[in-house]
This record gives sequence, C-alpha cells and structure tokens, in this order.
Amino acid sequence: MNLWRSLALGLALWQALLSPALAVPDRTVAIGNGVVLHFVEKGQGPTVVFVHGSLGDYTYWNDQRDAFAAAHYHVVAYSRRYNPPNTNPAVAGYSAVVDSDDLAALIKRLQLGKVYIVGHSYGALTGLFLAARHPELVRAAVLAEPPAMSLLLNLRPDRAAEGKRTFADVQQRMVGPMKAAFVRHDTDAGVGIFIDYVFGHPGTWAGMSAKDRSEAVRGAHEWEVMLPDGQLFPTIPAKSVRSIHAPILLMSGGKSYPFLALIDTALKDLLPDCHSIVFPDAGHQMWLQHPAEARAAAMDFFGTRYSTSKR
Repeated sequence: MNLWRSLALGLALWQALLSPALAVPDRTVAIGNGVVLHFVEKGQGPTVVFVHGSLGDYTYWNDQRDAFAAAHYHVVAYSRRYNPPNTNPAVAGYSAVVDSDDLAALIKRLQLGKVYIVGHSYGALTGLFLAARHPELVRAAVLAEPPAMSLLLNLRPDRAAEGKRTFADVQQRMVGPMKAAFVRHDTDAGVGIFIDYVFGHPGTWAGMSAKDRSEAVRGAHEWEVMLPDGQLFPTIPAKSVRSIHAPILLMSGGKSYPFLALIDTALKDLLPDCHSIVFPDAGHQMWLQHPAEARAAAMDFFGTRYSTSKR
C-alpha cells in the first residue's frame, strides 16, 4: 500500500543520509553570526539551489545534482543550519524564516546572483519565505508541498471551514505534542508523534525497527533546536504570498497528506504567477518516487519558459 511504500522510501533516505560511506563535503561557507553551511556544487550554467526537507541533508539531492549538472546547470545543494554535517550553535527563534535568511546569505556570499530554487517539504517552505523576503535573489522556484500551515486559514470561502478544522487538528495532534516532547528533551517521542500523524496511523513509529527509529532520531537535531524556542510552522501572511512575483511551480503528490493538498489550494489562489503539476500515484516523496519525471518538469519550467537570455 502507498503508506508503506512512502515509509520505506523515507527510511531508505534516512539510512543513506547517515551512511558512513557518504563523504562530508569539503565546501563550506560562513554566512555570519558564527554560522557555517556545508554544500556541494557541480556543473556550469544557470544556478539551481536545492533545499532539502526535514530529517534530511544535502545528500537528498545527490542524483538530481548530477543530472542537472549534466544538463548544463550550475547546481548547489547545501544542508540547512542544523542538519548534517553542520555543527552550528543552537539559537532561540529558529524556523523556516531563519532558514530563508541563511539561504539568502549563502547566495550572496557565493556570489550566485539571481538563482532558481528547488525545494522539497520544509525546504520548499524555506524557498517560499526566500521568494517573499528576498525577491531580488529568485528567478523562479519549484516548490514541492511546502507546509505553510498558516495558509490553511486563508482558503476560499467554500473550503474555509475545512481549512480551520485542519489547522486546529495539526496544532492539537502534531505541533503541540511535538513541542511538549522536545521541551522535555524526548526526541524519540517527538519524532514518533510526527511520523504517526503524517502517516495517519497511530503505531507506525512503534512498528518501525529499532535501527530505523535510531537513524530517524539522529536526523532530528533541527527539531531539538526549533521546537523548544522556535516555530515549526511560522506564519507567512497571505499578503506576503501575494507579493511574490517570481514564477512558482507547485509540485504535488496525488496520494500525499491531505493537509498539504489544502495548502497547495491556498497557494494557487494567492501566488500571482503560479503553475502546478501533480504526480497522481506519488506521495509526499515525489522526487524519490518519480525522480526522472520530477526533474523533467523542473527543467521544462526553468528552461522552456525562461530563455537563456533571461538567465
């Protein structure tokens, strides 16, 4: 069934991320305030910056990095502030807003100019905030299911009640319990709450092997920093989304989590230059389930619609 297929893909990803065989990138950039980000780059041409989601790091994009570079793009894939192999000091107030400012600083320090963004999940939320807060840095973006939870309260009238119910449910059954777990430094419980909620099956976390659970917990340092003193899902005002004039391609899985489909509905109504593609049989991990198709859609969006002279 799709649930377990998605879970297996996720577990395979965590195992790959934590494999000792994966080399730590030798490229780093200091972006200020003592923060250093590890990144890899490859290829020549228009720059595409890849932004990974939660429980991940730069290696999420390994296959895409090589393929985009072969297609004559300059690819940069980095690990967000508290994801492996970064070792940055914890600060209060961490969220996707901070990640977006970090990304802006990375783009500026590396002198990348105006770039294309590809973001998945929390990385897509980072990209959304970047487009709103630093529009001068974004040519266009492909955002795969950004969890912009506050937009559940900005749905059109015929879906407003559904959005409010969903927002309340996310807060009550996921965000609140996760925060409580991380405040008491119980990372295992916090990750378990997240896994059980998004898969919609209480007991999913308990049914995972001890090894898989351990590897997932090891990838959750960003939540250990974020949940006690920051925001898992910071508010992005509707007016900020309306101010984004960079072309945005929303990439969605037809069998992904229902709350993300609702958020995509809000984004389609708010973004001035919005395009969308749905992979009907994919879940949230469409970049892992349909890597070639997702890549083709992104390259078409960047390449066909925007000529080389505009890059």
